[in-house]
Amino acid sequence: MNLLFIGDIYASAGRRILAENLQRLISEEKIDLAIANGENAAGGFGITPPIAEELLSLGIDVITTGNHVWDKREIYDHFARQPRLLRPANYAAELPGSGLYQGVARNGVPFAVLNLQGRVHLPALDCPFRTADALLRTLPAEVKVIFVDFHAEVTSEKMALGWYLDGRVSALIGTHTHIPTADERVLPGGTAYQTDSGMTGPYDSVIGVDKKLIIQRFLTQLPMRFESAKGGVELHGAIVTVDPLTGRAFKIRRCEITAS
Repeated sequence: MNLLFIGDIYASAGRRILAENLQRLISEEKIDLAIANGENAAGGFGITPPIAEELLSLGIDVITTGNHVWDKREIYDHFARQPRLLRPANYAAELPGSGLYQGVARNGVPFAVLNLQGRVHLPALDCPFRTADALLRTLPAEVKVIFVDFHAEVTSEKMALGWYLDGRVSALIGTHTHIPTADERVLPGGTAYQTDSGMTGPYDSVIGVDKKLIIQRFLTQLPMRFESAKGGVELHGAIVTVDPLTGRAFKIRRCEITAS
């Protein structure tokens, strides 16, 4: 079976290129499960209930997020109404939402999606390694296809968790830096891995933000309101091919589309 993961959807430009290409991708690539990180879908900072529902209506099966998930307060109550919208599982248990979703893919295969966040240069959270252990133990034996979005800053933390979970999950793909890495591979235990899937949004920017504003911030160190860029829009993600009987991946390749 084929899994599609779409990297951090950034603002309206990212949503637009996703809307223009998702159904074609699902059809041409015979996608059985489509997952996307949507934490920056609302103007580059956070996600709102209407935008979450928009992404799901386009054909995304599960939305993952990260440290910007709390930026729009109106999303808090929406977690109880929409289980296919995740927040990192290693935030405090009493916060809204869940970091684990179980479902059935288009081909009838049961699956699970796990959302975790790193701790290096990010808020101090529960250990993502131990959180992964605990949540994986809760899954029924018949759930073999397991996808992990690890939203983390540094490559070493992402790689370490990839090796730690090798053979226990089908794929672990990193998000957060908005820069696609060229290290996609299948680890020896059958876990597809990529350090960062990159961003789906405007690349004529500094990680999605108007580049003039970012340069001025570096030059002056003065606070300013960031605005999302508009140009150079690209879709980035990965397609993973998995054995549905064992959950082992045997192929991963980057997916890149440039807006016409």
